[in-house]
Amino acid sequence: MSQRLKLIIAYDGAQFAGWQSQSHRNTVQDHLERAFRQIEGKPVRLHGAGRTDAGVHALGQCAHVDVNNRKLTPARWLGALNAQLPPQLRVLRCQPVTIKFHARFSAKGKIYRYRIWRAAIMPPFEYGRAWHLPRKLDLNLLKAGAKQFVGCHDFAGFAANRGRPERDTVRNIRYVKVGRRGALYTVEFDGNGFLYKMVRLMVGSLAEIATGKRNLSDLTERLRNLGGAGTRLAAPPEGLYLVRVRY
Repeated sequence: MSQRLKLIIAYDGAQFAGWQSQSHRNTVQDHLERAFRQIEGKPVRLHGAGRTDAGVHALGQCAHVDVNNRKLTPARWLGALNAQLPPQLRVLRCQPVTIKFHARFSAKGKIYRYRIWRAAIMPPFEYGRAWHLPRKLDLNLLKAGAKQFVGCHDFAGFAANRGRPERDTVRNIRYVKVGRRGALYTVEFDGNGFLYKMVRLMVGSLAEIATGKRNLSDLTERLRNLGGAGTRLAAPPEGLYLVRVRY
């Protein structure tokens, strides 16, 4: 009988080509499945709560996997896996769950955080971990724009084309929190689900409003699927973090 394990995973996305397995084998999923194969002695399939793009980080990605080795305790699985993984990728927690648990389909929502460094000079330790935006940001406009996203909306205007049409573009955003500490601005989103590049497109729109490039009305028009003016700006991936998956 196999055992299902639930994993909480953190990674520095700059080192990997996203979450989903690819032919070059340098994705988070690829590295984790190789580690399991080394321990199990045969291939296993890892199921994540969702995909993150290349450059996007995770503080609390969730995944599940079915293993046959029932002799290893969760603590020993944790040690064995991390011994096989690159230092930029770590399994933080491991626990057995019932066969009914599914990392993706059991999820009730996700929390994402975006980091913006607003200063003329970006510290080297923030490189690859925040969006360097040297222009002045109006914090009040940033907060006013963020409020527009809260609630149940059709986010078709804030979704990128993944190569196939989305069956449902309606999502419910529980909250959007905007914070500032010195040069660091953060925008945190809690929602029941997110479309492809949705957070990055929302942050890009907020940044354009807060720098005076666009009016708040343009965001409102886009949210109402009235088009909005001009092209859309997607914030770069290095500022985005998957904070937690809610179950």
